[in-house]
Amino acid sequence: MTAALAHATAATHATTTHPLTRDVAGVDVGWLRTNAGSVVELAWDHVLLCVPAVVLSFLVAVPLGWGVHRLGRRRRTAVVGTGVLAVTGLVYAVPSLALFVILPYIMGVSILSPLNVVVALLLYGVALLVRVAAEAFATVDADLRDAAVAVGHSGWGRFVAVELPLAGPALLTGVRVVSASTVSLASVGSLIGVSTLGDLFTRGFQRGFPTQVLAGVVGVVAVAVVLDLVLVGVGRVLMPWRSRAGV
Repeated sequence: MTAALAHATAATHATTTHPLTRDVAGVDVGWLRTNAGSVVELAWDHVLLCVPAVVLSFLVAVPLGWGVHRLGRRRRTAVVGTGVLAVTGLVYAVPSLALFVILPYIMGVSILSPLNVVVALLLYGVALLVRVAAEAFATVDADLRDAAVAVGHSGWGRFVAVELPLAGPALLTGVRVVSASTVSLASVGSLIGVSTLGDLFTRGFQRGFPTQVLAGVVGVVAVAVVLDLVLVGVGRVLMPWRSRAGV
């Protein structure tokens, strides 16, 4: 009897899982603890692809959107502005994986180059933000533009001193949307061999291992939230009047 009890106790201890490695709601906590460093590295690679793409999208799309808005104010050039918006809309309609495959041949770089993904994300960001920028500048009161001209502002000076600050809140909203979209699209880069959080999706699906897929999903959401909070903070610094107004 004693021998049997001892044997049962030993068997129980042998099959008991450590609390820190026990599955929780189907999630392999042990795998998460063991691979946390790798997940963080993939998240950092993801950020390094997204941040340049979002910043460059803003720098390209805002002046382009301003130009589209100015062209749209004149009947003779309105068709040009409409054409620009149509082209950017077509770019956004191109499947992301196809663009990742085509761009290396156009740019003469390796398909595994992170530059390939950054440029693709830049194109999508510009395509999404140009229309937002044009509409944001259209909301600026014409009387304020006239007042800026009256005090001596040139076209570029009026853009920097008057139109850009007034269109800022709408532009910030657009950039936040672009940021979230960019973080999501960057995951596709893993399909062509570029290191992103999407690696966790593909490997997890191939292995039939939901924990790895879940880690990728949570990682992408976390990166998107962090970048969004950064943009909100930048907006408060550059547009302090919004905070004072409770916007």
